[in-house]
Formats: sequence, structure tokens, C-alpha cells
Amino acid sequence: MEQWLTMISDAGFPIIITLYLLNRIENKLDTLNQPIQMLPTQSQKG
Repeated sequence: MEQWLTMISDAGFPIIITLYLLNRIENKLDTLNQPIQMLPTQSQKG
């Protein structure tokens, strides 16, 4: 049991940082994805 607690405390910080960065990247990709999906409709109009 003590080994599990040590492993969790050692790996906890990198896991939190990884999840935070993945969340930020996902939000930015969603923001970029919307205009990219609109490109075909805009090119047909113009």
C-alpha cells in the first residue's frame, strides 16, 4: 500500500500538468476546427 501512495505522489504532478495541457490544446483545436469546416461553404459562395 505504501508503494502505491509513493507512486501516486510521484506521478501526480506530471499527470495534472499533462491533463491541463491536453485540455488547453483541445480548446484551441476546437476554435480552429470551426473556421476550417466553414471553408467549403464559403468557397462555393465566392
